Amino acid sequence: MTKEHKIKLIEELSLNAWPSHKIELYDGWLIRFSYNYTYRTNSVEQVGPSSIPIDEKINYCESVYRNFRTPVSFKINPLIDPAFDTLLAKRGYTIRHTTEVMMLDLDSRDSFRPYPSIAEEYEFYGRNSGLPSWIDFPHDVTVSLRDTITDEWIQGLFRLNGTVNPVLRRIVPSMYKAIPKQTIVASIDVDGRMAASGLGILDRGYLGLYAIYVEPGSRRKKYAHSICSAILTEGQKQGCQKSYLQVVKGNTAAKTLYESLGYRDFYTYWFRWKNESR
Repeated sequence: MTKEHKIKLIEELSLNAWPSHKIELYDGWLIRFSYNYTYRTNSVEQVGPSSIPIDEKINYCESVYRNFRTPVSFKINPLIDPAFDTLLAKRGYTIRHTTEVMMLDLDSRDSFRPYPSIAEEYEFYGRNSGLPSWIDFPHDVTVSLRDTITDEWIQGLFRLNGTVNPVLRRIVPSMYKAIPKQTIVASIDVDGRMAASGLGILDRGYLGLYAIYVEPGSRRKKYAHSICSAILTEGQKQGCQKSYLQVVKGNTAAKTLYESLGYRDFYTYWFRWKNESR
């Protein structure tokens, strides 16, 4: 498979992994809207061939987001014609949220370097995925695993990522529950609260790593390392050969962690953004 085909596949997998609140298909472009919860779910993505003139299409997208009263963003990945990025720049669009996509070969012992666990515990009642209920790691770190995204996990995630907007707290749970693929849902609890989170999404032999958060007071305790290792190891057991993730450029701490697990840079994408909502 060529690099171009691999990028196309990862873009498709990530669309499956993270549904938007609303989506419109317009002449080969997906117009995604989720009240600005993330750039990815509030942007225009090119997924197919176009027949309508480009300027007309851009004008239409701007009108849609203007109606939503939110800024308009276009996702630019390496498969997009560079002339389109240049056109957006001429129209006053600026680059926002540059993201690095990283890949990991789970089948290679030389590539995949998980944090070693100590023990696993299973409870089979009401569980069909074969996942362990808990995985113990050194220094009294215990990762809880589930195969379903629950309201409790989402509320814990909101606390970790600082989501307080009442509209987002209302619509985002439905976005997580609309994920059409098998999931591995991870958390670490401290004193009755969720102190760290993680989410694995399995699709066609690939495992996407998402929602890795650790509360500030619990950092430097190997929580993220343990959660990532638990998700990746269990995904490997369930047949995943490769993993991908997306990390915002400049997040040095996160990238250092992912490189320690064996991830390597694959490609970069960014968003062209303009506030047409005023």
